[in-house]
Amino acid sequence: MVPKSSIYHHHSIRLKNYDYSQSGAYFVTICTHNREFLFCEIVNCKIVLNEKGKMVEKWWYELNNKFTNIETDLYVVMPNHFHGILVINNPPVEADIRVCTDNITDQSKGEHTGSALHKIVQWFKTMTTNDYIKNVKTKNWAPFDKKLWQRNYYEHIIRNEIELNRVREYIMNNPLKWELDFENPERKKEYKNFTDYLKVHIL
Repeated sequence: MVPKSSIYHHHSIRLKNYDYSQSGAYFVTICTHNREFLFCEIVNCKIVLNEKGKMVEKWWYELNNKFTNIETDLYVVMPNHFHGILVINNPPVEADIRVCTDNITDQSKGEHTGSALHKIVQWFKTMTTNDYIKNVKTKNWAPFDKKLWQRNYYEHIIRNEIELNRVREYIMNNPLKWELDFENPERKKEYKNFTDYLKVHIL
């Protein structure tokens, strides 16, 4: 487990009046509770997923089946966090119809069209948590401390293709630069929060 002295809290950069269900690409980062190392090891700058990491990977792919209006893009499962790009593809509709459909559930698919980003992330965190708990009971996985994920998560609206390519590059290179990663408790603490870190390394 990561020492408590190494725990940092992300500063939210959610836009106050932004509609997180509208079409667009989003960079999402979710950290384990207490930054606990659970999902993989970094060996020679390469990720070696354990069963827990493969479980997280499985539910990332499953998002495409659960939410028909999204596509998953590049992602990476790191020892104590997860990065991924989610693309929300909501069809253009009239405003009054939009309000109605947001409150209607399609029972055949299990989710209404146009789910907001926070609901998508919440479902991902819930399903991975439930699966982890099941495997604690059936496969003797080591139990996590109180909860699997932090309550909050970080998201960034990807505004153009240049930024999309920067985020993709960051995700692909994340294992190579693990020693400099913001979530690595052994790195030099030169940034106060994750937002400042990303401004230097991506944005």
